[in-house]
Amino acid sequence: MSGNIVKLSRNTENAPQNSVSTQTVAFSHYNNISAQLPVDPKSGTIVPGDIKEQTRQCLNNIKAIVESVDHAMDDVIKINIFLKNISDVDAVNEVYTEFFQSYLPTQTTVAAAALPMDGALVQIDAVMSNGEGTPPQEPCDLIKVAKNTENAPRSSSSTQTVAFSHYNNISAQLPIDPKSGEVVTGGVKSQTEQCLKNIKSILESIDVPFDDIVKINIFLKNISDTEAVNEVYTTFFPDSAIARTAAYVPARTIISASALPMDALVQIDAVVSHGDGTPPQAVEDRHGIVIRANNTKDAPSSSLSTQTVAFSHYNHISGQLPLDPKTGKLVAGSVKEQTGQCLKNIKAILESVDHVMDDIVKINIQLGNIADIDAVNEVYTTFFKSDLPARTTFGVAAIPMDALIQIDAVASNAEGTPPGL
Repeated sequence: MSGNIVKLSRNTENAPQNSVSTQTVAFSHYNNISAQLPVDPKSGTIVPGDIKEQTRQCLNNIKAIVESVDHAMDDVIKINIFLKNISDVDAVNEVYTEFFQSYLPTQTTVAAAALPMDGALVQIDAVMSNGEGTPPQEPCDLIKVAKNTENAPRSSSSTQTVAFSHYNNISAQLPIDPKSGEVVTGGVKSQTEQCLKNIKSILESIDVPFDDIVKINIFLKNISDTEAVNEVYTTFFPDSAIARTAAYVPARTIISASALPMDALVQIDAVVSHGDGTPPQAVEDRHGIVIRANNTKDAPSSSLSTQTVAFSHYNHISGQLPLDPKTGKLVAGSVKEQTGQCLKNIKAILESVDHVMDDIVKINIQLGNIADIDAVNEVYTTFFKSDLPARTTFGVAAIPMDALIQIDAVASNAEGTPPGL
C-alpha cells in the first residue's frame, strides 16, 4: 500500500465544534470521533433535562457527525460512554438502543470522576467503519462482522466483538461468570482473571489467538489494585510460543474509574489485530500481516506493556505518564509541565518509528483534576502543526504514581506492516 494515504479531518456545524479537537478523523478504513458532550450545537450550552435527554443529545451529535461524512449510525463499531453516575447506566441504554437499527456496536461504560463542562452527566465517543478508505485507497464494500458467543457474558446493549477490515473491537468485559450472569466472588485477582477469560473466550469463538491483542484498557475501581491486577495479567501474556520468544505484550492503559457497572472492581476491553480481514478482503494467513511492537529508550518503558504496537494502518500507543525516561520519576512542576512531559514521551515514541505528532488520529486524556483542562490545552496545542486529532478528556479519581495527567494515543500508519504494505 502507498505511504501517501491521506488523513481526513472534518467538522460539521451540526455538532459542537471545539478549538482543541477535530470532530472526526478518518484514516484508511476507520474513522475516530471525538467525545461528544450533551451540548446543543446552536447554543453551545448543555441541554436541559435529565440523563436521558443528555444521552440523546450526545448521540444526536455523533449522528450529525456520522451523517456529515455520508455514513449511518450502524457504521459505528465501538462506543465509549463516560457517566457521572454509574446508576444512570440503565437509563442511558434505554436511549442508546433507539439509535441503532440493525445491530449494536461494542461498548465500554464507566463512571468518570468528572466531565468537561459543569452539568454534564454523560459523554460519549465512537469509532466508525470507513469502507471507502481515504485517498488514494479505492472504495470497497467491506463487511462488518458482529458476533457473540455463549462462552462469555452477553449484553442487551452491545455486541461482544465487531470486526471490520483488519481490526476487531471487543466490548468491555466485566468479571461475570457467563453461566450464572453474576460477578464472580473473590477480590480483584479473581475478577481480573474472569475479565481476561471472557476476552479469551470471545477471541477463541472467532478463531483469533489471544496474542493478537494490540491494545488493552484496564479500568480499576481502586488504582491501588494495580499490582494485584498485574500478577494475574502476566499469567495471560504472552500466550503463545511465538509471543514468548518475542516477549510480546500489548500496548496498555490503566484508568481509574469512579465506579463500574455491577459494582465490579475491574473491567477490561481490547483492540485486536485481524489479519484475515473482513469480506471481500482476501483471507490471509493469520500471521500474514505482522504485528510490529517497538520500544525506545527515549520514553519510559515497562515490562507489562509495549510503548507502541503497529498493525496494518494503525499504531497504538500505551498510556504515557509524565515520567522523565532517564530517571523514571515524575517530572517536577504543575500540570503544564506534566502535560508537556506526557506529550514529549508520545512524540519520542512516534519519532522512534519514523512518525510525527500530526500522524495521531485520536488522543485520550485522563486528568486528576478536570479544572486543569485549560492549562492542559495551552500546552497541548503546541505539539501539533496540522489539524488536531479527535480527542476524549475526562476526570479520574487517581492516576498511577500520583500523576496529574495520563495520555494515550492512536496514530495512523500509512506504510502498513508487512506484508500488507
